[in-house]
Formats: sequence, C-alpha cells, structure tokens
Amino acid sequence: MTSSPPLRKECPPGACVCERERLFDDPASDMRILQLTKEEEKRLVARLESVSSYADLKAMERRLQANLGITLQMGARAREVRTVRGIAIRLEERPGLCKKTRQTIPAAIRRCLENNPDIAFAVLNEGGLYGGDAQGSLFGDEDDTVE
Repeated sequence: MTSSPPLRKECPPGACVCERERLFDDPASDMRILQLTKEEEKRLVARLESVSSYADLKAMERRLQANLGITLQMGARAREVRTVRGIAIRLEERPGLCKKTRQTIPAAIRRCLENNPDIAFAVLNEGGLYGGDAQGSLFGDEDDTVE
C-alpha cells in the first residue's frame, strides 16, 4: 500500500493568500508545493543558509524547481547594489505557495549571500551587473525599494 506524502497544513484564515484551495479545485494543478510541510521548510531554510558555493546555490535552485515547482529569481535591483539587500530575490507567485514561505526562502538565501560574498558577486555577475542592461534591473521594477 502506497501512502501519499504529508501535505502542508492550511494557514489560519486571513493570515495568508496562498490560494491553497485552488489547487484542490483543479484536478490538473501541480500539488508538489503542498509537500513542503513546516518541518521540511525548516530543513530547506537550513540547507539554503549552508550553501557554500555558487554552483551549490544553482543546484538548489534547480531542485526547488524540480521537486516543488518553485521558480526562484535573483539579480540586481534597479538602483545600485551596495549590500546584499540590493540583490532582488523573489519566488514566482503560484497557488499553494504560502506567504511565510515566500519570505523565509529569500531571507535564507540573503543570509547565505551575507556569509559568502563570493556567491553574491557571482549572482551579480550572472545578471550582468558589470555589463548591465539598458534598464539596469533584472526585473524591470524601477520603483523597487530596499526592504
């Protein structure tokens, strides 16, 4: 007998806008994101904080996409980058992705970048910071404010 993996518990009403119920309403929806339980999220955050190289960070990015369907975007913000806070780290919005998770994963990556400046430089170099695009931002958000 095969048991289904545990699913993330529902957020308290009004505390989140993850639209979890949309996943259950559509039989063709991608339910992988619900496999990220609170315990698994803690393990993921610890793993992201312990990333030690740019290649390892990219491998984690691929695993997030493959295992959970989470798309991670990183790059320079519209304004200049003076600290790690100047690097935009976002998770693509999708049903089932909890508000707390959308905050904790980028925060864990930011802590990793603060502890490993060489990884931060590699992220910026990949986004063309030194060559730069015409807008100066990977995301095209000129009004982006530092959090």
